[in-house]
Amino acid sequence: MPDNMAIKNRIGILGASSMVGLCLLPLLTKTGWQVTAFTRQTNKRTTDLVAWQQLPLAGNYPEDNEQVTPYWICTAPIWVLPDYFDLLKAQGVRRLVVLSSTSRFTKDTSTDQQEQAIALRLADAEMRIQNWAENHGVEWVILRPTLIYGLGLDKNITEIARFIDRFGCFPLFGKANGLRQPIHTRDVADACQAALLSAVAANRAYNISGNETLTYREMVVRVFTALGRRPCLMTVPLWAFRLALTVLRRLPRYRQWSPAMAERMNSDLVFEHGAATRDLDFSPGPFVLEKEDLRL
Repeated sequence: MPDNMAIKNRIGILGASSMVGLCLLPLLTKTGWQVTAFTRQTNKRTTDLVAWQQLPLAGNYPEDNEQVTPYWICTAPIWVLPDYFDLLKAQGVRRLVVLSSTSRFTKDTSTDQQEQAIALRLADAEMRIQNWAENHGVEWVILRPTLIYGLGLDKNITEIARFIDRFGCFPLFGKANGLRQPIHTRDVADACQAALLSAVAANRAYNISGNETLTYREMVVRVFTALGRRPCLMTVPLWAFRLALTVLRRLPRYRQWSPAMAERMNSDLVFEHGAATRDLDFSPGPFVLEKEDLRL
């Protein structure tokens, strides 16, 4: 029979290669968790601290009482998690922490149909996870971060930095006075770890945001400063931005850009995180860009 204490400390990670996952793994191993990181890749090597395991084919999840893993965190896109419900069940999951996004709320009224579709996918995945967990006696915690940045792996601040590095300036639509709360990936990882054991967090969803609120314009200025460049901001009308997109979207890096991105520059995307502070001791830092966050 497996040791009860060993079972209690076992945790499985889906999305361990993501930017949040990369911050989460050392946090967990440092505090004594026995981590199994599931991945589609075949070149990950098991170490003394983390056991990497290739995801088995769908449906091929035999129950194994010797490998009971009661705790799980999913930092992969939330909508892929339902594909692995059978894996979680076979591994004896008891608590599940999942990353969603505040985009569920900010993109549901977007003028871009693809962004609306993302909001719908997020909401649908949250509902499916909650229903499945409650039907199987599994505690769930959903965390919805605001704009995540860090390690040069995000698609927000890093893309702004790369644009500045390439063109020497950055276009803004209107005053670009929409408010933002960038949250570092390390703070998201901290929240994931805290959600594992918080008794009062069971079966609850939390919005988590950065500790500093600033305008989109100021956020871009901070990126210029971190790159050691003098800010060069170009205010352009929407029609000109649309015209520029016809050229930029031919480049793979900017293929996902849309006019809705420019419109959001003037929209407040702000969420308070008081509940997470109360239940998870959540204490994020200000918006600070280190060298490791600007890998271009």
